[in-house]
Amino acid sequence: MAEDPASLFCPLEFRYGRERVRALFSRGARLQRALQVEAALAAAEAELGMIPKDAAEAIARAAASGQVRLERVDELESSLKHDVMAIARALAEAAGPAGRWVHYGATSADITDTALALELKESATILATDLADLERSLEELARRHRATPEIGRTHGQHGVPLTFGYKMAVAAAEVARHRRRLAEIVPRLAVGKMAGAVGTGAGFGDRAAEVEAGVMRRLELTADEAPTQIVGRDRIAEFTNFLALVSSSAERLATEVRNLQRTEIAEVQEPFDEARQVGSSTMAQKRNPMASENVTSLSRLVRAFALPPMENMVQWHERDLANSANERIVLPHAILLTDDLLGKLTEVFRGLKVDPARMAEEISRSAGGAMSEQLMLALTARGIARAEAHEILRTLTRDLAEGPSLADRAKAHPEVRRLFEPAEIDRLLDPAGYVRAAAEKTDRILARLERERGP
Repeated sequence: MAEDPASLFCPLEFRYGRERVRALFSRGARLQRALQVEAALAAAEAELGMIPKDAAEAIARAAASGQVRLERVDELESSLKHDVMAIARALAEAAGPAGRWVHYGATSADITDTALALELKESATILATDLADLERSLEELARRHRATPEIGRTHGQHGVPLTFGYKMAVAAAEVARHRRRLAEIVPRLAVGKMAGAVGTGAGFGDRAAEVEAGVMRRLELTADEAPTQIVGRDRIAEFTNFLALVSSSAERLATEVRNLQRTEIAEVQEPFDEARQVGSSTMAQKRNPMASENVTSLSRLVRAFALPPMENMVQWHERDLANSANERIVLPHAILLTDDLLGKLTEVFRGLKVDPARMAEEISRSAGGAMSEQLMLALTARGIARAEAHEILRTLTRDLAEGPSLADRAKAHPEVRRLFEPAEIDRLLDPAGYVRAAAEKTDRILARLERERGP
């Protein structure tokens, strides 16, 4: 029977998150991964002659058959008050006489942490694709606008010109660093354990190392080389802090869109469905950067999820249960929301409306002041002390908005006029030099990113 939408509680169930990640963390999927680990354990033990081969086969069939149902697991857990024991008993029931060998030698964390490793490995694959998609959308904008002049801004004020393509190339390089970070983290993250009660493997006897190796080989994981009863939580803390880094980059890019879409700047606009979309319930003219604002909001929540895993690294002796409850909440939420916000941000940049004419207007509005650096450096090269040259330009650029332009002021200044012809001053105050440098550097960044990805 379908759940009544009005009864849904968590916004992730109906408002945020994409189906592929929601499915990954569904209760059914999580149960199936635990059963997969139990089946791998039985198979590894049968291979070593520790349990009968036909028992391992029966356990594998029961694990894959769909006979172990959530309803039965829940029923057992309600009386046992132990989730893994409920799964093991439900699997043993489904396996018939072979059920006596289910969970042989293992402890609960062997199952839960190894199943979690499968979950995190698959999550990392999804996030790697997300990052690659975002990177490509930024690279496309960088190529298209490699030579599109735009004013650079520092402290919210006009700086010197760059190109919009360079801004996008910088963003693409940042996303590429996250993609590389994730690749570096995965080997430390896709780690399980089958080492018993306090991590020594004593329950498996002399074959402990072989059992663990057999389980991990079947699941395509590696074993934690030094576990306690649980896999070291520094691994998870590293991953959630990585998600926090990604979310910070996402918010940085979303904030850039939001600022450039401000009415008084209006250099870009995120996609807006003019036929149907509504920006405001009362101000019909509004075209709000709602997707970028949503990315900003979710990014802040992802960063908040980085703290509990840091605290979970602190365990009482070989383990306690203080990490367990919050991990069930933190990891699915943080991963689902990171996937969600990366997907939204990619769509923003794929459909971003860029206004080169408005960007050119903003450079012109500086009345030449944005190019003052070039004239200052040229004065220094002609023999004026840099501090003196700086003071000349600081004085010349005072109240530029009131006119005349910096070029006219420079041509009228005795010291500048003595050293430069009017045409030289015009050339020095032409933004073309900045645009050319930005376009060339954009090309170098894009070429490097392409080389790193390979064919």
